[in-house]
Order: sequence, then C-alpha cells, then structure tokens
Amino acid sequence: MAIKKSELYSSLWKSCDELRGGMDASQYKNYVLVLLFVKYVSDKYADVEDALIEIPQGGSFQDIVNLKGKKDIGEKINLIIQNLAQANDLGNIFNDADFNDPDKLGKGQEMKERLTNLVAIFENSALNFSKNRADGDDILGDAYEYLMRNFATQSGKSKGQFYTPAEVSRVIAKVIGINSVTSPQQSIYDPTCGSGSLLLKAADETEIKISIFGQEMDNATYSLARMNMILHGHPTAEIKQDNTLSTPHFKDSDGSLKTFDFAVANPPFSAKAWSTGINLEKDEFKRFSDYGIPPAKNGDYAFLLHLIASLKPQGKGAIILPHGVLFRGNAEADIRKKIINQGIIKGIIGLPPNLFYGTGIPACIIVIDKEKAGNSAGIFMIDASKGFVKDGNKNRLREQDIHKIVDVFNKQLEIAKYSRMVSLTEIADNDFNLNIPRYIDSQEAEDIQDIAAHLLGGIPEKDIQALGEFWQVYPNLQQELFAPTENPGYQQLKVAANEVKNCIFHHPEFIKYSQKIEQVFTTWEKQHTPLLKAIQPGDKPREIIYKLGENLLAAFTGQNLIDKYDVYQYLLTYWLEVMGDDVYMIVEDGWKAELTPITNKKGTIIDYVCELIPEDLIINNYFLQEQSKIAQLENQKDDIIRQQEEMQEEYGGEEGLLEEVTNDSGKITKTNINVRIKEIQKNPLFADAEELQVLKSYLQLLESEAILNKKIKDSTQELHHKVLKKYRELTEEEVKSLVVDDKWMGILKQGINAEMDRISQRLTQRIKELGERYDTPLFELTNEVDKLTSLVDQHLQQMGFVW
Repeated sequence: MAIKKSELYSSLWKSCDELRGGMDASQYKNYVLVLLFVKYVSDKYADVEDALIEIPQGGSFQDIVNLKGKKDIGEKINLIIQNLAQANDLGNIFNDADFNDPDKLGKGQEMKERLTNLVAIFENSALNFSKNRADGDDILGDAYEYLMRNFATQSGKSKGQFYTPAEVSRVIAKVIGINSVTSPQQSIYDPTCGSGSLLLKAADETEIKISIFGQEMDNATYSLARMNMILHGHPTAEIKQDNTLSTPHFKDSDGSLKTFDFAVANPPFSAKAWSTGINLEKDEFKRFSDYGIPPAKNGDYAFLLHLIASLKPQGKGAIILPHGVLFRGNAEADIRKKIINQGIIKGIIGLPPNLFYGTGIPACIIVIDKEKAGNSAGIFMIDASKGFVKDGNKNRLREQDIHKIVDVFNKQLEIAKYSRMVSLTEIADNDFNLNIPRYIDSQEAEDIQDIAAHLLGGIPEKDIQALGEFWQVYPNLQQELFAPTENPGYQQLKVAANEVKNCIFHHPEFIKYSQKIEQVFTTWEKQHTPLLKAIQPGDKPREIIYKLGENLLAAFTGQNLIDKYDVYQYLLTYWLEVMGDDVYMIVEDGWKAELTPITNKKGTIIDYVCELIPEDLIINNYFLQEQSKIAQLENQKDDIIRQQEEMQEEYGGEEGLLEEVTNDSGKITKTNINVRIKEIQKNPLFADAEELQVLKSYLQLLESEAILNKKIKDSTQELHHKVLKKYRELTEEEVKSLVVDDKWMGILKQGINAEMDRISQRLTQRIKELGERYDTPLFELTNEVDKLTSLVDQHLQQMGFVW
C-alpha cells in the first residue's frame, strides 16, 4: 500500500521523540536525517545495477536493523554509515551524527534502547521507498522539507537559518524564468545554499536536469545539503563547504569567478564579519570594482554584488535581503544607485514579516536580470506584505499568496495597492530610494466617522459608494436598502438593521449571482470529473493538481466579488490535507476500497478503517434506512434525558424528593435509587408516597435509557459490520463515484458556498454597522435625555424632593 504523506510525516516526527531531551533540535535533526538518508538509499538502490548510489556490504539500512538490541549498536552504526560514505565518496557529511555519543544518546542500556527504538521506527514496513516515489513526485523530498521546517521552528532564532521556507523558495524559483531552460548544461548556483532547499525548488521548475552548484560555510548544514541533493534525485550536484565571500570554490581556469545561467540566494542578514579574509581594496574577483565597497559591518550588499558577479551576461537571479537594502544611505546608497542605473534590477517583491526562522524582520526579494541591462524602463514592485497566514509563532505564505505574486510579477500586472511598474525617472527623483511604500500605498482606507451624520442623521453616501463592487453585481439591491434623506449627500436604511441580512439573502439579484457562481463551479466540475475518474497507477499527482488548480483559476477569472485566488486556496488546502493523500494512494494501488486494520497496544486487530472512503459516505449511499432507525433511537434517548433533567429541576436540590439519591457530583444513579426505595419499603409508616412515586418514575427513565443505549450500540455495531462488508463488495466504478463525486467534489462545493457566505456576510455586516452607527442623530438623543430627565424630576417632586 502507498505511503500516505501524513503518515510518513508522523512516523518521522515520532523518531524525533526518541532523541528529545539529550539535545536540541539543531542537533537531533542530524541523527534523524542521516537515518532517513540511509533508509532511502538502501530501499532505492540496493541490488540495483549501475545505481547512482552504491550500497556496499556492511553499509545498508538492513545492516543497521541487525544491530537492534546489541550493546555496541552505536559504535557499529557509525561503521556502517562510514562504509556507505566511503563507497560513494561522500566525505565527512555524516560526521555531525555520532551514534556512539553518550552525552547525547545516553550511556549503556539507555543508548541501546534509544537507538533500537529509533531504528525500529524507520524499519516500519510502511516506510518502504523502493517504489514509493509515486510518478516522480517527491514524497521523500517533501518529507525532508517537513522535517526541516519543524527543526527550524524548534531550533529557535539563532539556529534556524539553515532553512529557507519552501513557499519563499517557490516564489523565487518561479520568477527567475528557470522554466526556460533548454539544456542540462545550463546551471544554477546558490552561494549560501544552507540545506539546499532554495536550489532544489528552483531546479524543480524545469523537467530538464539543470546543473546545480552550491556553497555553504557551516559544515553541518553543508552535510544536510549534500544529503538533500541525493534524496531529491540530484546526486551529481556540486556542493562545496567554505566561506563564499572570502573563498569561493567555483572558479574558471583563469582564477576568475565561474558564472552561471541562474543564481539564487538567501544569505545571512546584515552579516557583521563578512569582510574577514577579503582584500577589499584589491578583491581578486573584482566584485566591488564597478560599484564600491559595502559597509564593513553589514554584508547585505556584499552578497548581492557576489551574486551579480556570478551571473553570465544573460544571467538571471534573485536574492532575499532585509528591507534596509532598499533605503539605507551612505555607501549602500551609492552602490544601490549604480546598480539601478545599470538597469539589471527587474523587480522587487516585498514579503510579509516574520517568515524566516533566523529573524522576524520583513525581507524582500530582489530579482536580477542581466540580459536586459541598459534596456529597462523601470523596476516592477510588489507589496505582498499583507498576504499570509499565521502558522504557530511564524507567518507563512499560502498557496494563493504564492500564485498571486508569481502571476502578477511574471505578467507585470498593475493592481492598486499591490503592484506597479515604477519608472527609473521616478526612482531617480526619489534619490534612488527603493522603499516600496514610497511607490505603493497598500494601507487600507481609514473608516472615518462622519460628524454631520451623527448630528443630523443619515448614512454618508461616500460610505455607501465605497461598497461599489457589490452594487455592480446587485444594482437594484441598493435601491431596496437605501432611500434619500432631506440632507443632501446622506441616505437612510429602508429596512431595520436586524432585517438587512434577510433582505440581501432573499433579493433576486443575490440569488441570481449565487446561481451564476454555482454554475461556474458546476461547469468546472463536469469538465474535471472525468479527468479525476481516469486517474490510474503511474499518473503524476503534481500534474493533476496543477491542471485542476490552473483551470479553477481560469474558471473564476473575471467573476465579480469572488476572488479567484480565494477559491484556488480552498482546492489547494483540501489537496494538502486530504485529496493529495487520496490521489497518491490511487496512483500506487488503484481504485480500491482497502481496509486498514486498527490494532491495540498488544498488536491485536480490533477494527478496520478505509482511509480512501469515509464510513459516512457508505452509509449515506447505501444504509440510510439503518441510519434513520439509529437516529430515531437517539431521539427517543434524548427525550428521556430531557425528562430526567425536568425531574431534577423540579425535585432536585435541598429537601427535594431526589435529594437522597443525588451523589456529591450531582448525579442520580440507579444504585442510589434502589437503595432508597428499599429503605422506604422497610419503614412503610414513615414512607412518603410522593417520594416513592418520583423515585420509581426516575428509575423507569434510567432503565429505559439503558435499554435504548443497548439498542443504539447494537444497531451501530450491526451497521458498522454492514459497512465493512460493503467496502469489500464495492466495484471500481462505485469507488470512483464515492471518492470523486461525493467526497472530493462535495467538499469543494462546500468551500465555494462558504466563500459566497463570506462575501455576503461582509456586505451585510458593513450595512448593519453603518445603519447602527448613524441610527440615532444627536438631536434625538438630546430629546430623549430631556424627556427622561423630565420624568425623573416628576418622580422626585412626587416623592417630596424639590431642588
């Protein structure tokens, strides 16, 4: 059975639990990723002729498995990993994971048990990568990204810089034009490659195996990058370890910097010791000769100039830098002016704050295009700072944010408060300051209170006209809601504030628009249902979701009110949470309603579940009558519980007839009632007939509830057995219908409806807000105060109080 991404992630993160305590995330990530690497290459390349990775005798994951429970397990794992490294000329990339380190893994028995448990997690048969790279989609690579994100989150501010968020990497990959690659000889370079995630995301944008080059100063992070390249299918990538600025490793035969077709970078922000080891006045690589030397204690421009120098004359690149590079003065201002005048900055993308793990400050992407040097009329700017979602203590770009940035940048679309092409003349007039807010005002208009409306009454027409996007779709609705007042420029609500929602939701124009949007989705659904039902083993899930997403965006392009990117997000969110796993299962195993056993702690099977088709879909399609009977029983039970509550309300509490049978937690039990009845029957002379009757009535309710509980339990269990039997009887066509029609399309349709509700609620809430804000003008409030004051005075006089 196929590996579900969510289960793979869960298993890998569980492995981290075995290591927490003795070290922090920046250290235990090395152990987890090394074992993941050995497991992956062993599954993928063992006994494969001419494999990219050689799995030597005594150098496989199975050799590690054979060490479980042995007292020298740590020492022997180190030897196995060393054998694998030597066989493949991997150097010292595994040196940061010492499996025989008692300070981190414990001594003696503790180390043995910890490593045995850790290996057992990776030994799980569900984690077999020999064939589970469905279609070429990078399941293992995605799992690596998942681990890296979590490690970065837990490593904290000082140790999270090895990882560039995948979403930012994807934006960069899509705006530098790497999809135009035509030959494997073309190259991409990252001078500060970290774990290699940015390089890999860029390389993934083309099906051609572009040549990859990277350099990383930190030895542990360099090791991650080497492993990452192999895990992602790029074992020939050249990754070097050293300080890029002082000791670049990629040079031509004459000693000058090697140049590349593409370059990307996420360097450490504002590095203070960047110039160590560099002769700034006579830089042998001439990176600063045309621009000037960056400040001694801020290396942002040093990395930018290194990237520019590393690009071919037609080269294209992008670098992530803090916003300060756009406007800081002195030496940086001079360098910025020269770069701008050279015409090689294609665009600047302002990102949301708190995206990166090493810092919380906002950053930007500077896109370089040397090919158009001197022919550029301006710089295309995007302010994408508002588009993100909170993710724990960080912010994260959503799928819709990524797609919008890329669409707008690549098509050079000008959108109010979001993007525009800024001419070089305008930039020069602003002293070559590139601070985005100078050119794009992304602030929302302030909701200003109208004093005249508060004094005289009425809703300002400017506030009504601000809802113009709605009136374009509902032109007559405005007339239904508002009427002129005697005060020019002000209108009044024709309906009560609490009736606004009802008026909008039942208006013919609202209904017509809702039907139109529903028809847009229905058309898309009819076009893509056959595509989804035609999925078969070997298909590529990434191609499927790409086609679905792009066509959904196209379907909703140009529709008023509804944002096509919001609709796109519903699809992508559902894909990431559920649908993607479903498709991966189908392309691995076919259209099968396979039952997965559920076991207890002893390993005994206690039930079964179908991960592809939820049980409620089977019930709704085949067992509604049985479900209806259970619902009737539950209604009867609810009625009995209600009667119990009424009796407790009437006879409970101190000196109530049920006081004697109510325990300390306020619950009335059958045992307490029977004991009390026996006490009463033993002393008939002192018996309270009414208490006895109440007790017997309550006891009867408890017994009826118990009978119904048993019936509900038996009926539910019987229905569950029928469902399990039905799973085994389903035809392939029935599975397709249940999954595509009922599950996938049903959920997506709910998303469209939710988006429509959100739009209508926004209009409703704003109109109610305006109506309530200006409902009672000042003179009416004054009159009401005078009236109430007069009434109070009258009462005081009647009481004999005279002021």
